Amino acid sequence: MNVVSYRPGEQDLAYTFGGRPPVGTVRPGDILELYTEDCFGGRVRSVEDLPSRVCEFPYLNPVTGPFRVEGAEPGDTLALHFVAIEPARDWAVSTTFPHFGALTGTHTTAMLQPPLEEIVWRYDVDADKGVVRYHARRSDFTVELPLDPMHGTVGVAPGASEARMTITPDAHGGNMDTPELRAGVTVYFGVNVEGAMFALGDGHARQGHGEVCGTAVEAAMNTVVAVELIKGVVTPWPRLEDDGHLMSTGSARPLEDAYRISQHDLVTWTSALTGLDTMDAYQLVSQAGQAPVGNVCDTNYTMVAKLPKDILGGPAVYESAHDRLRALGRRYLSER
Repeated sequence: MNVVSYRPGEQDLAYTFGGRPPVGTVRPGDILELYTEDCFGGRVRSVEDLPSRVCEFPYLNPVTGPFRVEGAEPGDTLALHFVAIEPARDWAVSTTFPHFGALTGTHTTAMLQPPLEEIVWRYDVDADKGVVRYHARRSDFTVELPLDPMHGTVGVAPGASEARMTITPDAHGGNMDTPELRAGVTVYFGVNVEGAMFALGDGHARQGHGEVCGTAVEAAMNTVVAVELIKGVVTPWPRLEDDGHLMSTGSARPLEDAYRISQHDLVTWTSALTGLDTMDAYQLVSQAGQAPVGNVCDTNYTMVAKLPKDILGGPAVYESAHDRLRALGRRYLSER
């Protein structure tokens, strides 16, 4: 087992997918241990630290990477299995912003009423107990919520020499903000450039579906990823697999188009895996599928289409990459 460790300095963080040289090279079968900063780069540390004062646009939502994958070429699929996602600090933050979020006027939804206030909430992260503690700002109300670490942002370089801000989700991945992307999940990306050039960040101690206020419980993370490459297999949109489900994503505006993309991908994927006629797959997904929401506040919105694997008869997905990577991850954890 080859284990690669990488901890970026502040100057090493990336703010785009594409347009940057790799920080390192990994090979299929490698385990990668990473540190990722929160979406504010660690600058928002108390309720007095308003992002508009301590952060500088566009230096928000940093990612760790990119990493070049040896042998990756356009037309391949990169598989990343999240072995572990663990909060790196005992605190995390969330905020509201003027002109950002699902329930306020934005630059694309212009409203005459005043923008929402900029407010910071600081959460206690109790990893031993498995909770995060919410503290209301305008009363003494507190409540413990289950710790559910995930990564909001992960992706590869887009094609055609394009560079995309990390806040934007699209076919290359990016800031999809789906709570489905937790430890134990394998995510698949179509490779667009030589080396794939993947990066990840934007750790969330937990997040509700939709990320309605525009931020989750934003946290720095210590993350372990297992890497594999499936040669000659094209993946049109990021796909996820856990032990029980297959998932397709779609990112676009308006939200119904993100929904359509994810459902279309899941229907056609189901058809390809089972040999079902497209219309039969359409009917099956319509009756057995779920539709978790990713984000409804970014430059593109994200939807997820989700289907139990057992109803498909257990087809081999991506040459059984998830099973192999899960086994590799368990071996890593047992030897750590």
